[in-house]
Amino acid sequence: MSQPDEQSWSEALGMYARKYTIAKVVSRDHEDWALDVLSLMHSGTPDARGWYANDPLAGEFERVDDPYYPFALLPKDAAAADHLRGRVNEIPRSSVVRLLVAVSTPWINVEKEQDFELRREGLEEKARVILSRFPEGSCFYANTGRRSKEMDYYQRISGCATISRHAWDVGLFLVSATEVGMVWSFINW
Repeated sequence: MSQPDEQSWSEALGMYARKYTIAKVVSRDHEDWALDVLSLMHSGTPDARGWYANDPLAGEFERVDDPYYPFALLPKDAAAADHLRGRVNEIPRSSVVRLLVAVSTPWINVEKEQDFELRREGLEEKARVILSRFPEGSCFYANTGRRSKEMDYYQRISGCATISRHAWDVGLFLVSATEVGMVWSFINW
């Protein structure tokens, strides 16, 4: 698949429009990608290409008072970046589409998604558009535990290493030579 354009990108992120999910991409400014995550977490940082970013808290009092809300683990320096990297594990490109689809579902659980098979093809197509922004050679990191590399994300995700103020958040960092992105979903019990 070729690189997405602005319209296809916006349509793809539409699968997160009714979710508590932050999805955006920033420029890669540091050799250590984890230091660029701080920009991703900040509500005021625009997309690297000026494209749509999904932030359901934009303009809400939580993000006005604290532009990093709901994130708690902020990689402001090398030590904090090391800590963040310790909470995520690299996953293969072949797993990314399934994880992107999983975080678009209620409760971040494909098994609980009603009529999933009817919607599966459309969700996977949108996920492939998101993935296409990150060329071969990009790296992907999920906070779903040490077994992240082997997980089938269409099965229940049973654990996560949270980076937010919430009890449960599951997400993905997408890292290329020029951009760093995230798709991060939260459950606020």
